[in-house]
Amino acid sequence: MNRMPEGPEIDTDRLQETIDERPTDSLLRNIALTTALLAAFGALASLQAGSTVNEALVLKTEAARLQAEASDQWAYYQAKGINAHVQEVARTAWTAAGKTPPSTIDELIQHYSAEQTEIERAAREKERERDEKSHEADRLLIRHHRFASSVALLQIGIALGAVAALTRQRSIWLGSGVLGLVGTGLFVLTIAR
Repeated sequence: MNRMPEGPEIDTDRLQETIDERPTDSLLRNIALTTALLAAFGALASLQAGSTVNEALVLKTEAARLQAEASDQWAYYQAKGINAHVQEVARTAWTAAGKTPPSTIDELIQHYSAEQTEIERAAREKERERDEKSHEADRLLIRHHRFASSVALLQIGIALGAVAALTRQRSIWLGSGVLGLVGTGLFVLTIAR
């Protein structure tokens, strides 16, 4: 006669193995969670690094354009100065010949001088704008380097997390966490500035 067991049979050896594995599963779960968080912060920091460097490059390009425009203005300024000088030489030639110079010569000299003043103002304004764009780009490049450093620290933390998961070494996981915290802190500080 087949007899039914009085209670469910429990494989106590298997149960003991499961209990023994529990802390390891908990460690792996914690490593996975912190690594995922580090990856999320790393992605944000990477986006910010890319965004700031792109903005800095645009500003540097604008600064170069403004420099070219200022250089054009200074060349125009020089041309007006040469024209005024030519008129002064003509006036001197008239005077040396004992004749009265035409009134248009003095008018042209004054006209060129007034144009030079306006051109100089425009050139200096271009240079001021160029300097502002360049300084803002430099500030953004500093931010970019901080974001890039944050990304590097977070990536090293992620790599150490993978090593910790493979080796199941809590100390490596703690090192991963420390680097991740430093990288995240640098990211947050850079965002706040």
